[in-house]
Amino acid sequence: MKVIEIREPGGPDVLQISERDEPVPGAGQILIRVKAAGINRPDVVQRMGLYPPPPGASDIPGLEVAGVVEALGSGVANFKLGDSVCALVPGGGYAELCVAPMETCLPMPAGFSYIQAAALPETYFTVWSNLFDRAGLSLGETLLVHGGSSGIGSTAIQLAKAFGAKVITTVGNREKAEFCRELGADLTINYRKQDFEACVAEYTDGAGVNVVLDMVGGSYIAKNIQCLAPDGRHVSIAFLGGPQVEFNMLPVMLKRLTLTGSTLRPRDNAFKGAIAVALQKNVWPLLEKGAVKPVIDTVLPLGEASAGHALMESSGHMGKIILEI
Repeated sequence: MKVIEIREPGGPDVLQISERDEPVPGAGQILIRVKAAGINRPDVVQRMGLYPPPPGASDIPGLEVAGVVEALGSGVANFKLGDSVCALVPGGGYAELCVAPMETCLPMPAGFSYIQAAALPETYFTVWSNLFDRAGLSLGETLLVHGGSSGIGSTAIQLAKAFGAKVITTVGNREKAEFCRELGADLTINYRKQDFEACVAEYTDGAGVNVVLDMVGGSYIAKNIQCLAPDGRHVSIAFLGGPQVEFNMLPVMLKRLTLTGSTLRPRDNAFKGAIAVALQKNVWPLLEKGAVKPVIDTVLPLGEASAGHALMESSGHMGKIILEI
């Protein structure tokens, strides 16, 4: 089968197309003939040599796929050959065939293309787990999400609005601001021209936000803490601005804040499977009636994975970057 390999740690040009033996599904696994695979920020970090796959996972990049069930390992009863599925995988997505744990496979939403379905698993699993399970975002609360035009950001905006929250987001230009407003954002802040801490204070009349979903880290952490309302929750899921931060803990104590974070890839299949169950129950109906949707920026053939990574690093995209196979 054709795959994309990381020749050595480095820039996008280290991704190369190659041939490998077809994988065989083990107990509790599903072999998927991949029709489309999503490109995500963790793939870029893995390519740089900074995010190795967990033990037992494929070294081929790619954390989400959509395709057709090709073969079933022992013990798989909830899918059959020929089913159209999408799946969160610990690696191996940039390939013609990919093995997925049965727990993290979901039926494709009705009416979806493989390209649309491949844009779902990584972002929807991540956003649901962090916004609703970990941060407990609820009806009537206000969310601040940074990077609203990214795959994670565009998903967070839509899901937060669908469940009755207000959304504030930061963006880098006017085009991205309009994009986020169309997705439902109540306030967009151009971080290049505006101080988001001051804008949040003005918009909320000094009350602050209930939840911050942060992918930046660095200097944003201290400002995020100032933006939080009493009993607010701060969730870190990436550190594009660096993980080393210095901030005053006094507001954390006085406002009874919760600072937390997570990484999804190393978690076990049971944990991810519980998210899959919640998504199928709570989010799949919204997808099927068009209340929320994956936003696709660019679709590239498998052999142009390096161009997809370059686009991801440029932050010029709005929504998901997908490889079609």
